[in-house]
Amino acid sequence: MPKIPHLVRQVTSYGVVGLVQIALDWLCFVILTALGLPPGPANVCGRVAGASAGFWLNGKWTFRDPEKAPLSTRALARFVVSWTATTAISTLIVLLVSEGHGLHWAWVIKPIADAALAAAGFAVSKFWIYR
Repeated sequence: MPKIPHLVRQVTSYGVVGLVQIALDWLCFVILTALGLPPGPANVCGRVAGASAGFWLNGKWTFRDPEKAPLSTRALARFVVSWTATTAISTLIVLLVSEGHGLHWAWVIKPIADAALAAAGFAVSKFWIYR
């Protein structure tokens, strides 16, 4: 059986982990806003839930390097910087959509916006966070 090229394996793994993250994040967001929490704080809570799973899964599976510890405090610090920036962008998008078009449209747009942010996040993760 031919060996899967390393980059292809990483991109595929990152995509699978990303889907898990986005689903968990979105589910938390929808439940919290349906219970009455405003979209901004609900978005941050959802992203914390998704990010917790994503940091661990990507460190242990996607960007693992058998020669070094994948989940170092340095990687965590870099992840927090990246997460803070993408969470600010995601929250701004969710707030603009919910204020302009309503909460249900924010439920629709949120996973699309987060998927776009995650696509850009692959390079940040590969070359900065987990290096």
